[in-house]
Amino acid sequence: MNELTWKKPMRCDNSSPNCVEVASDETGRRFVRDSKNPTGPALAFSADEWDAFEGSIRGGQTF
Repeated sequence: MNELTWKKPMRCDNSSPNCVEVASDETGRRFVRDSKNPTGPALAFSADEWDAFEGSIRGGQTF
């Protein structure tokens, strides 16, 4: 996963260390990690799983 380009949300800046980072690979899988621990574990989601997650957020579902 070292070759992935990790991105933080726009609302996350240097004053807020509690952020997640997201990256994607060439197959469309998404990876999520804790920005405070970039060498730690990351969660992996298929493209379909990520699309369902984004759709539920856009639909107003809360977790």
